[in-house]
Amino acid sequence: MNLQIDENKFLKHYAVLYTAIITLILLLPLFVYTKHLYTLQDVKSEIELKNIAYDIISEIEKFGFSNMVDTFIYPRYKNYKSGLFDTNKNPVFSLLDTKPKLNMQLGYSKQGLKRIYTIEFPHLRYFNARYLIVESDFDYMPILKDFLIVLFSIIVISFLLSFIILKSFAKPFSRINKALDGFIKDSMHEINTPLSIININVDIFSEKFGINKYLSRIKSASKMLSTIYNDMDYLVKEQNMFYRQKENIDFSNILMKSIDYFQDIAELKAIKIEYEIQSDIHYPFVQAKLQKIIDNNLSNAIKYSKEESKVIIRLLKKEEYILLEFEDFGIGIKSPEKIFSRFYRENHTKGGFGIGLNIVNRITQEENIKVELKSEYGHGSIFSYKFPLN
Repeated sequence: MNLQIDENKFLKHYAVLYTAIITLILLLPLFVYTKHLYTLQDVKSEIELKNIAYDIISEIEKFGFSNMVDTFIYPRYKNYKSGLFDTNKNPVFSLLDTKPKLNMQLGYSKQGLKRIYTIEFPHLRYFNARYLIVESDFDYMPILKDFLIVLFSIIVISFLLSFIILKSFAKPFSRINKALDGFIKDSMHEINTPLSIININVDIFSEKFGINKYLSRIKSASKMLSTIYNDMDYLVKEQNMFYRQKENIDFSNILMKSIDYFQDIAELKAIKIEYEIQSDIHYPFVQAKLQKIIDNNLSNAIKYSKEESKVIIRLLKKEEYILLEFEDFGIGIKSPEKIFSRFYRENHTKGGFGIGLNIVNRITQEENIKVELKSEYGHGSIFSYKFPLN
């Protein structure tokens, strides 16, 4: 993980979130607006159909008053169809595609996407017809077009405004974040030097004057501090770990070296480290990642074990996977589902920041390593990691 937040990713994520919220809020007024457009379009259709109907009546009446024309040419329109019908709705003359229903209401009516206007003549004066029916297809495309334009405008404007506002609010936090990132990196560098000096001088003192319990405690404490330092260092450099090439690592050898390293810490609590390690197991992996899995599990197993108990480590090659297992007989885990969460600690008296197992969890997810946890509160835990061979 990079300690510095990706500002653009942050802004885009929350701009999209706020845009979605604003769009949902404005959907109700947009729906009301669309319904209003639909009503207006219906009113427009009714007026146009009524005008066409009276225009046809006007043409028929002109024909009736004229003695010079023997044949009536029925008016035709591009977007409208009409017809004259008798009392039983049988066509006298019709351009309609279907016969009208017997119970069709007078005036303006709707049938699906059809809009119909029906006039009843008081006398059979127009070619013995009782009804004039005019119909057209309802054009909903302008409404849909307006709806999409308004919706698109809301989304675009909301996103741009959210992005601009969030960017202005994020500037001070971005500066603090950069300063904090620089401070942590500088602090890590400064911590490394005195820590190295402590370890070197402890080793020199041990060789010259021999081991005593006070020196052992100093050595164990410095190793625990080194483990925490290594976790922090991994977090700072984690982004670059993704691009590191995997190597064919001697899994067995690395595990044995880690056990030797943690012997001093275990001896401080009179904990015996037992192991069952199959020799000459090699596996393609990034060594820094493997070291994190081993060190964090070993450190936790010792940390949460009871004094004068034991820790068992297993490394076995199976048919489909390599099994790495850490078993302790300590206090167990109250909430196994939370144990891999960042900064989560069940026992605040044991020290640490609660980042070790979170690092392990991310590595196992990245590398498709199956994790199994068995724990009985008050009796101990078993962490199992299955590294796939295929």
